[in-house]
Amino acid sequence: MQSQQPENHNNLMLAVVLSMAVLFIWQFIFPPPKAPPKPAQETQQNVDPNGTAASSAGAAPGISGGSGQGSTAEPARRIKIKTPAIIGSVTLKGARIDDVRLVDYKETTDPTSPDVEVLSPSNTANPYFAEYGWLAPGGAKVPNGSTVWQAEEGVELTPETPLVLTWDNGEGLTFKRTISIDNEYMFTIRDDISNTSASDIVLHPYGRVYRQGLPQHQMFFVQHEGPIAWLGEEKLQEYDYTELLDNDKPVKFTGIKGGWLGFTDKYWATALIPNQEQPYSAQFWAPSKIAKGGVNSFQVDYQQPPVTVVAGGTADISSRFFAGAKKVELVEQYETEGKILEFNYLIDWGWFYFITKPLYYLLHWLHGFLGNFGLAILATTVIVKAAFYPLANRAYVSMAQMKKLQPEMEKLKKKYPDDKQKQQQELMALYQQEKINPLAGCIPILLQIPVFFALYKVLFVAIEMRHAPFYGWITDLSAPDPTTIFNLFGLLPYDVPSFLMIGVWPLIMGLTMWLQMQLNPSQPDPTQQMIFNWMPVMFTFLLATFPAGLVIYWAWNNILSIIQQYAIMKRQGADVPLVDNIKKTFAAVTNIIPRGKSG
Repeated sequence: MQSQQPENHNNLMLAVVLSMAVLFIWQFIFPPPKAPPKPAQETQQNVDPNGTAASSAGAAPGISGGSGQGSTAEPARRIKIKTPAIIGSVTLKGARIDDVRLVDYKETTDPTSPDVEVLSPSNTANPYFAEYGWLAPGGAKVPNGSTVWQAEEGVELTPETPLVLTWDNGEGLTFKRTISIDNEYMFTIRDDISNTSASDIVLHPYGRVYRQGLPQHQMFFVQHEGPIAWLGEEKLQEYDYTELLDNDKPVKFTGIKGGWLGFTDKYWATALIPNQEQPYSAQFWAPSKIAKGGVNSFQVDYQQPPVTVVAGGTADISSRFFAGAKKVELVEQYETEGKILEFNYLIDWGWFYFITKPLYYLLHWLHGFLGNFGLAILATTVIVKAAFYPLANRAYVSMAQMKKLQPEMEKLKKKYPDDKQKQQQELMALYQQEKINPLAGCIPILLQIPVFFALYKVLFVAIEMRHAPFYGWITDLSAPDPTTIFNLFGLLPYDVPSFLMIGVWPLIMGLTMWLQMQLNPSQPDPTQQMIFNWMPVMFTFLLATFPAGLVIYWAWNNILSIIQQYAIMKRQGADVPLVDNIKKTFAAVTNIIPRGKSG
């Protein structure tokens, strides 16, 4: 019996252990999606979003947004929003942008499912809205969240027709607000204030986004979800919801110039965009922790320098507000054409953006030619294979040469049966003589891992991948394969637990992985052979919860690797034990199956 495995077996085992360890760690850090939590029923009564305006940095928490003049107990009129990208409404009560739905995105892959809702009014289960206003330290009456503004009858907010709102405080101040919107998701808010009183009035402009309740979707470590901002030289700021709930005080930033702040979900975001040329202060906080008795409410807000409206004079201020889908090209267009400082950070490409972002652009470019992101993934795999061909080719050549050296290795073991150190010295000399890299077998798998992670990130964060279909039953490449072998792929009328959702594509991936392993000789050590036999099964279960696009990539990559490795081994004159290993496997299975006794 052989006392030591050939060196190439050990190297292959090292590659196996490395790849399995990476996947296990990945599964631990980035678990599969969970069912969305049910909205909390008690949140609406916890915090009154109408009663607290911006508590901006430099001001005391809980400053009232105004006297509430013009408030009414009756529901306020709403002004419809109609653009090619969104539908919704602006409420005249508080002039809030609080109803935004995306016409191009549905809740599910069913085209009849509801439109995705980004913002929702204060009388819903989970209010989420943007509000602009003024703080008046001198006591002037200014509009707040309860103020009902005036608008002409029959008006709508469209890209061609801005919405003009007015409110008179009855003491010489008249407020005029003009809300405009483009064809996508960007609002522009311009406020004009005229002062006909006998004294100057000092106002502090603010903007806030208020959110009650946690997002419906499960949050992941792979992508930040929650309060986010790029604040001038303070750079990127990201906070988890739990961080804000745990803080006793708001997180404040002062002396900022340029940037934005808001909330980001997996595919959607809101962002306040102050005037990029004026300084401002900003903060993140949980009003429910500061206003006692509340839970699960969050706010980001900013305050700009005071504006003095002289007696008999006017003043104006403008800002912008984003509410919609995080489309890559659109976000970058807003950054460049709209001159918004580092707006591209609204999309979380991660630490390895230098791999992830180019991969996204490659997929997007190929999609333009092929018309299907699944085909783009297959084409990307071929391109990546071609790019790494020289390294992979050298690796497979070394593996083939090592197989040819197995007789020489066995001679060394017999020549120095009791001197392991001498065996290794002679073996390394043999490798050097034949110009073989003993670690070459690890290279193909190690090269695959960064691309695997980058593709996972793209499938997860790029909204273009959301609900992107392939063919057949794969209607969403960013979601796991929805079929499972345990109900015969839907033929049997029952559901199975999530951990048993082993679909067609994970099975194809496992099969191709098993076939690739059959290109190598059987392991003399039974323990090693058992690991190799079970590894495709383990990977099948591990990858079954991953996005279908990623499993398709891995399966297709395996197929290309099988072809490449087989061709190189044949060219090098190495023995290809594929057919023999398959026969041995089926023979072993046949021997395990119990046979009936003959009568």
